[in-house]
Amino acid sequence: MSALDAAFLDHALGVARQAAEAAAQVIARHYAAGSEVRLKDDLTPVTRADVESEQTIRRIVLDAFPEHAIFGEEEGRRGGGDFLWLVDPIDGTRAFVRGYPLFSTQIALMHRGELVLGVSHAGEYGESAWARRGGGAFLRDGRGRERALAIREPGDWAQRAVSTGNLKSLTGGRGWQALGALIGAVGRIRGYGDFLHYHLLARGSIDAVIESDVNILDIAALAVIVGEAGGMFSDLDGRPPTLDTRSVLAAAPDFHADLVRRFEGWRDA
Repeated sequence: MSALDAAFLDHALGVARQAAEAAAQVIARHYAAGSEVRLKDDLTPVTRADVESEQTIRRIVLDAFPEHAIFGEEEGRRGGGDFLWLVDPIDGTRAFVRGYPLFSTQIALMHRGELVLGVSHAGEYGESAWARRGGGAFLRDGRGRERALAIREPGDWAQRAVSTGNLKSLTGGRGWQALGALIGAVGRIRGYGDFLHYHLLARGSIDAVIESDVNILDIAALAVIVGEAGGMFSDLDGRPPTLDTRSVLAAAPDFHADLVRRFEGWRDA
């Protein structure tokens, strides 16, 4: 029996969801009381909530899978082998610090370079999404209602809605002109950001997400969720996610193919 049969993936997904729920309790306590902030070397903020919630996730995951490696935003990478857990305990720390609930816990599992499951848990926002390879994608809202997620193929260009996130790198090359042309063609441009626009995409509420400055820990779980909802998730060059991924194009298959063509050579001056 394969180590990646459905039973194994379901078990691993259950562990990931348990870890995300436990981390959410740590995060909620700090969110209510306030948490001391310091700046990391890259000038991004980190709080006790980030550190303690990652420790909680590591403990639960490694208790279940002590032979697996784990790569976390705050404590880095430990271990080796075919299985690598990817953890961002609070994706959206700036939102957490400033007191608005658009932050989430991201947990994914990679096997031999392939993402096979993901959990995106936004406790304060009241939403959680999850997926595993071949098992579909699901979302639970703040009322405890669960639903299967499904991308929709967009219709007329005038009705298409695109959300953008971090775009700093995109401004330096021809990608900026490509984005401008796209904005002129679609019906609506928004910047929902972080976990939210990927959840909206996976449930068919928007039609594409574009970002040029991400970390794999930010988007690994979301890549699985969007993919299992029927979408395509790649970098701006159309390549599947890897540990080195720094940009995102995510959309329904036909729209995704068009976007890849539009952004070809996006780094060129």
